Amino acid sequence: MIRVDDSLDGVDWVAAKADLAADRFDNGRSPEALRRSFEGSRHVTIARDRDRVIGMARLLSDGVCNAYLVDVWVQSSYRRRGIGTAMVRSLTAAVPGQHVGLQTDDAGPFYRSLGFTPQPEFYSRIVGAFLDNEGNR
Repeated sequence: MIRVDDSLDGVDWVAAKADLAADRFDNGRSPEALRRSFEGSRHVTIARDRDRVIGMARLLSDGVCNAYLVDVWVQSSYRRRGIGTAMVRSLTAAVPGQHVGLQTDDAGPFYRSLGFTPQPEFYSRIVGAFLDNEGNR
């Protein structure tokens, strides 16, 4: 039975990191840094099949007007079952009245189906070397 909730209880971060890497969705964070990323987020959602994590997403928000959706992942063998949709809807429902942005390389059609519209420009910058910071140690 698949369930989606906002609890980080019972997440095996080592297994989650391994599953992300196997699905080519790993950005290099250590399991501990992955845990801290989720714990430090304003809103989180975890999809589970029994006790196994099969999806996760998080939302950064100032609590007033701007939020940023990140780390939206559903294990590839569970995709196209509405799990990602449920997670994104749960997170966006938590921030009424806020502008929610995101960045994606290849999931544009999925996000458009949820009402997101492409923006003309997005700028980013990595300060120093990517993930070379105390938070990833």
